[in-house]
Amino acid sequence: MDIEQRQAELIDHFVKKALVNKGSALAPVIVEATSHPSLFAFSEILSVPTVIELEGTESSVLLDVLRLFAHGTWSDYKKVRLLPSVNDALPSRAALCKHYNISRLPPLVPDQILKLKQLTVLTLAETNKVLPYDQLMQEIDVRNVRELEDFLINECMYAGVVRAKLNQLRRCFEIQFAAGRDLRPGQLGSMIETLSNWLTTSDNLLVSIKEKIKWADNRSELDKKHRKDIEDRVEDVKKSLAIKLASQGNGLRIELYSITGICWSMCLTYVVAEVTNCEQADMDFRGHDENFSEPGGVMDYEEDRSRPKRRRHPFL
Repeated sequence: MDIEQRQAELIDHFVKKALVNKGSALAPVIVEATSHPSLFAFSEILSVPTVIELEGTESSVLLDVLRLFAHGTWSDYKKVRLLPSVNDALPSRAALCKHYNISRLPPLVPDQILKLKQLTVLTLAETNKVLPYDQLMQEIDVRNVRELEDFLINECMYAGVVRAKLNQLRRCFEIQFAAGRDLRPGQLGSMIETLSNWLTTSDNLLVSIKEKIKWADNRSELDKKHRKDIEDRVEDVKKSLAIKLASQGNGLRIELYSITGICWSMCLTYVVAEVTNCEQADMDFRGHDENFSEPGGVMDYEEDRSRPKRRRHPFL
């Protein structure tokens, strides 16, 4: 099932449950919603009338929890939770309490802690698509790289809220897609401004593309015209050559015949000379054989032994 469709079904489910409960009876509904592994949007639940009525009551802490999960991070929870109430005047705590309208938060169950850490990764992915490991380990309170990578793979990528790559060489988390969170107070104006700038840039880009298309069309027309002019000139040259060949056809044929006859004469003269040379060489070879070879062409060894040998005269 698509993640957006699943989100819509879960939001509708918890909104209906919140509508039929009031006051402290909303506690299990809110805990279930903030612990659900597939729910990451809470603005619709915050807008339910029975939830809004929690403001200023003893159960207003439930409203603070919902606001934290809608807009806050794990670091925000730690700062608000761990700072003692006597230090409410400190800038860090005061700013958080004012920004998220939270002053106190109850302890979170393990599933809520996991969910808040997942939401923290989504918040970081809103502004940066490359998240260093060191920053992530600090923001979600993990002790080593192995624990961090297990969390990113099992709780973020497999959950479908993030599509990314783990770059172990550069020690960073490269975001390709991240699910969106609820809009924080005052964030709507900034988003409208960003979208307006994007729309202006898109309009300018479309104008530039149209100008490029018009220029390309003009160039295409000029190229077609130039090609037609060249083809016409080629046809004119062909016609001119055809007329010239027709008017000088007889003379050209006589010249070609003459050249052909000369070539044949030269070829015959060369062949006759080669044949004569071959015959003379054969005759010379035969005469040499008759002068220097015995009859039969092979010396008989037995015949040579029967011949009387010359007697040598002794020296005086």
